[in-house]
Amino acid sequence: MTTVATVLIGGSTLLVLYALMGYPALLLLGGRRGRRPVQELHEWPMVSITVPAYNEESTIAETVKTLLAIDYPADRLQILVVSDGSTDATDRIVADYAGRGVELLRVDTRRGKSAAENRARSHLRGEIIINTDASVRVDPAAVKQLVRHFGDPEVGLASGRDVSVARSSEEGNRGEARYVGYEMWVRSLETRAGGIVGASGCLYAIRREFHDVEVPEHLSRDFMSALTTRERGFRAVSVPGAICYVPRTPSLKREYRRKVRTILRGIQTLIYKGHLLNPRRYGAFAWKLWSHKVCRWAIPWAGMIGMVGVALLVPTTMWAAVPLVALGVGLVLTAVAWGWPEGRAIPEVFSIPAYLLSGAFAVCLGTVRALNGFDASMWEPTRRSAESPEPTPALERD
Repeated sequence: MTTVATVLIGGSTLLVLYALMGYPALLLLGGRRGRRPVQELHEWPMVSITVPAYNEESTIAETVKTLLAIDYPADRLQILVVSDGSTDATDRIVADYAGRGVELLRVDTRRGKSAAENRARSHLRGEIIINTDASVRVDPAAVKQLVRHFGDPEVGLASGRDVSVARSSEEGNRGEARYVGYEMWVRSLETRAGGIVGASGCLYAIRREFHDVEVPEHLSRDFMSALTTRERGFRAVSVPGAICYVPRTPSLKREYRRKVRTILRGIQTLIYKGHLLNPRRYGAFAWKLWSHKVCRWAIPWAGMIGMVGVALLVPTTMWAAVPLVALGVGLVLTAVAWGWPEGRAIPEVFSIPAYLLSGAFAVCLGTVRALNGFDASMWEPTRRSAESPEPTPALERD
């Protein structure tokens, strides 16, 4: 029994350590010579910014104003809001900005985000397509920061840097901020080592010919875009200077639902493009996919296996009870955070363990749903505060 327990604990621990620490360490070692200077463009290309929206009357006006303030030649910038069957005042609000060049494409029948983005393709005029969300705020310099990377003929996609921000009136979940910072760091290492395996759904730019690829409605376009870019022989990169301010989700429950949907769509997208996991054909990129996606998604399952091993040791080893007690405390903290009033700051002693455990549960549920063919094509955006974030240097460090 002790041997079995040791194998279970050791194997699960190695997987977790590799996914969270070993993989970034290998990227750091392998990417020391991977930095490439940005090749400047001779002139700014035509850019189209798409903003899918469903019932975003509380945020869409601020989003449009932010996009109109972007530092980019106005005659080379198209802003297109794609209303996915909105039933509130979203369409009317967007139409008020028609005189300033903002375009509205209404999809009468709501079919989901990917379907709306597919529908918009024939309406885009840009050589470079930038996708963003209605609930985030794009830094004025971000578009130029993204577009200038296309001076490198090998770059097919450039992804922005998400910065998790709080509001003056709500702190949200600081655990979310810690995770976002970690994810952006890993993507920066991947860029130095050749390229990233997934783009930020909040802000990324892609060459027109890759964006025009039809994406099945139940899949994730941002993840698919990075995979398509590599499939066509190009690189996807993360751009630290292209900042996108992402308001923290105001409750753990909302973040949990968002995470389930993200994992579900991500796994189904990777299954759809499963041939990219073949290291014989795709080399280092396949290794990154296995490490960043598959191993990361396997962490909760490895944790459960490890806990089984710990439980087997409890009758003979007193110390084995410590991880089980810690898990119990974490579950209690998660329950407290789960019931925390929406919009109020969750104490950090609660937020970080609660975010990790609820995220683990979300991965498990998303995995089960993905493997059972659950259809998540119907888009339900994560509702964030309508109040505009006020990013500060302290917030950016989150």
